[in-house]
Order: sequence, then structure tokens, then C-alpha cells
Amino acid sequence: MSEQKLKLGIPAGSLQEATGELFRRAGYQIKFSSRSYYPEIDDPEVECLLIRAQEMARYVEQGVLDAGITGHDWVVENNSDVHEVCELMFSKVSRRPVRWVLCVPNDSPVQSVHDLQGKRVATEVVGLTRSFFAKHGVTAQIEFSWGATEVKPPKLADAIVEVTETGSSLRANNLRIVAEVLQSTTRFIANQSAWKDPWKRGKIENMALMLRSCLAAEGKVGLMMNVRRADLQKVLDQLPALQKPTVASLSDPDWVDVNTIVDESFVRVVVPRLKGAGAKGIVEYQITKIID
Repeated sequence: MSEQKLKLGIPAGSLQEATGELFRRAGYQIKFSSRSYYPEIDDPEVECLLIRAQEMARYVEQGVLDAGITGHDWVVENNSDVHEVCELMFSKVSRRPVRWVLCVPNDSPVQSVHDLQGKRVATEVVGLTRSFFAKHGVTAQIEFSWGATEVKPPKLADAIVEVTETGSSLRANNLRIVAEVLQSTTRFIANQSAWKDPWKRGKIENMALMLRSCLAAEGKVGLMMNVRRADLQKVLDQLPALQKPTVASLSDPDWVDVNTIVDESFVRVVVPRLKGAGAKGIVEYQITKIID
């Protein structure tokens, strides 16, 4: 057994359970304990550590961790020199990117970032916000917010820069968006030295492959069916143009087996069409991983 260890950072907090579930789907069994920051994993060559996503990039850059999962926003905020292995499109709510947005109260006279010259702006991402204002040639008082940022305008701040997925929290606090500061998705990152190490890089790449395969399979299902050769083209015409179904011969030379992958939401539309075109014995099955 190899004595080498890959030190892997798992994001604590809102992304923790979603990350654990993704790893489980990828074939890694991770167990969290409320009394430990060292989750158990069924790979003896991997050692996990729970770290806040906000700090992950810094510890990966410093080599405390070989690799970790965090948001692109926190890599930018910390100005961390890390290797981005891949993008992992998942979050605590949806599969859409999160957005850091500049917001003001609905009744504020502010209409653009330039209207905030000399004003007070509260945010958790001070570095990111300062860069955004500097890019627009605006000088504002940027203050770090320890939380509950949405409730600070107008008494404690003229504006805020806050993260949102759906916008529901902003609307609930009577805020409107003035500008988008950054879109961010979850990233798998690696320490630069670890990425140059053949063993660690191989371990990281294999892990990334399995994680991405699970995300690629989301919302997809397989369809297989028997089709008379005489009806084959009619059946294939019902399938999405970009799909390349597998067609295999059966023991009966007049029949073939057709196997394809489609969006799950498309099944209710395409199955009646396939049946009408002559497909028989149509079976839908679950897809857990797609590896290109």
C-alpha cells in the first residue's frame, strides 16, 4: 500500500453536504462527524480536512492542503496562486453560478456604481469589491461585513456587495441590484507543487474525472429499444440530432437494438414518438456517470 497521502480540503458549511453527496456518487464514501474536522473517507491514500470555503484557496496555495473545493470567488478574493483542475457546476441550491452583486435599497437614488463615489459599501469580499470599484474609477469606503449584510442599508451602509443564487433574500430585504460584480462557480483547485508531483497529480485527476462524470450525468437517462431494420431510420429521426445512438444487431437479422442517452425531461415527449415510429420494448434506465 502506498504511504503517500493526498491532503484534500472539503468545504465546511453550506457546501459541505452537497460536496459529500457528490463524492458519494463518484464512489467515495465520506463520513462527517459533528465533533471532528477530519471526515473519514474510504480511500487510505486521501486525508480530508474540513475548511471554510473562504479560506480554502489560501491553504491550498500555502501547501497546507494539496487540493480542495471552493468557489472561484474566493480564489479571486484571496488572490491565490493555485492550479484550477476543473469547474464543478454544483452549489447548495441550484446548478447555476452564484452572483456577487452590488445592491441598494429600492428607494435609493443610486442608479450606477458611479453614484457611490465617497459612499459606504459593506461586504464580505472586500478585495473583490475594491477591485470592482477601482475598475470603474470610483472611490468608496469599503467595509468588511461579518454577516447579515442584507439588513445594513440604508442605516449602516449606502450599498452592499452580496452573493445570491435566486435573489429571494435580496427581494425580501427590499434591495435591488445595481450591477453584477462577479459570477462564480465551484472549482476543484490544487497546490502548484502538488500538481507537479506525478503521484498527487494522478490522484487529483482521477478524482476530478469521477466527480465530473457524476455532474455530466445529472438530468440524463438512458433509453434502449428494439427496432425493425425497416423502421430504423424513422426511429432515429425522432432522437435529438446531436445524439449518436448505439445500434447493435440482434439474433434476429430483421431487428436491431438501439441505445441512447437523452435529457430526462425529454422522455415524456420522445417515447410516444419512438413507439409511433415502430420501436418496441422501450426501457428507460438511470445514468449515474458519463465519461467522455
